[in-house]
Amino acid sequence: MTIQDDRELRIELACAFRWAARLGMHEATANHFSVATSADGTQFLINPSGSHFSKIRASDLLLLDVDKPDSMEHPGTPDATAWALHSAIHRRNRQSRCVLHVHSKYATTLACLADSTLPPIDQNSMRFFERVVIDDQFEGMGLGDEAERVSRLVGHHPILLMGNHGVIVTGPSIAQAFDDLYYFERACETYITALSTGRPLRIAPASVARRTCKQWTEDYAGFGDLHFSALRRILDEEEPGYAR
Repeated sequence: MTIQDDRELRIELACAFRWAARLGMHEATANHFSVATSADGTQFLINPSGSHFSKIRASDLLLLDVDKPDSMEHPGTPDATAWALHSAIHRRNRQSRCVLHVHSKYATTLACLADSTLPPIDQNSMRFFERVVIDDQFEGMGLGDEAERVSRLVGHHPILLMGNHGVIVTGPSIAQAFDDLYYFERACETYITALSTGRPLRIAPASVARRTCKQWTEDYAGFGDLHFSALRRILDEEEPGYAR
C-alpha cells in the first residue's frame, strides 16, 4: 500500500541528503537516510552504499523490502549497517516513516559525554525536552542484534542519541524529521559551546522547558514543512539535478 507518491518521496529524500551535506552533517560516504513507501513500513527508500550525500539524486535511491533480505544480494546494495538498522526500525516502528542517521559534529560530541543529557538552556534545546532517548549500551556497529536492540529504543521519541556513536532522528515525514535533525544539531552546538566557556549554565526550570516544548510542537505545527519547502526551492534553483 503506497502512502505517498514514490517520485515525490524520492525528491524529498534527495533534498534531505543534499542539505545534510551542505550543512556539514554528513561523514564521507557513510551514514544513511530512509523513508517508508508502504503503510506498514516494510518497503522503504534508502541511499546506496558509497554514494556521497552531496551527489545523491532521486533516481539513485534504492527501494527495499524488509521481508526480502535477499535484497542485499543484488548490485547497488546499501551499506550492511544501513540495511540492519533501517529495516529493524521501519519494521518495529510504523510511526517512524522517515529515519535519518548521521554522525554530525555536535550531536556526536554530546553522545561521547558520560552524561549525554541535553539540558534546557535555550529555545532550541527546550524543543527536545523529554523527547530524547539516550542509548548508553553501545556494543559495536549496528548489525544483527545491535540493530534490533536499537530499534526497540526508538518508540515515540523523535531523537535517539546513540552513545559513542551518533544520532538517529525519526519522524512522520521527511520534512519533520529533517527539521528535528537540524534543530537538534543546533541545540547541541549551543550546549557544547556553552560548556566550553567553563561558566555556569542558565538552565530553565522543567515547567518552562515543558511549556516551551509544547509551544514548539503545537503552536508551531507545520513549521518543519515551511522550512523544508524553503530548502527545496533553493535546490530547485541552484542544484536542480537532485530531483532527477
